[in-house]
Amino acid sequence: MQLTPEELVSEFHDAVMELYFARKRIAALEAENADLKALLSAAAGPAGPRVDHQPTTPPEAGTL
Repeated sequence: MQLTPEELVSEFHDAVMELYFARKRIAALEAENADLKALLSAAAGPAGPRVDHQPTTPPEAGTL
């Protein structure tokens, strides 16, 4: 399928607008992420959050 020049310009304009709004959304999500990180950091106190890493498989899964 071949596009006419007008259709090509229209498709390009649509892509540019989608990119514009995607970048705005990314900026908003980055700001929200920074706010949440600050909130988490403040709630965790000076030592930082403690994360206990649990194994993803039960110990008996490795035995036959």
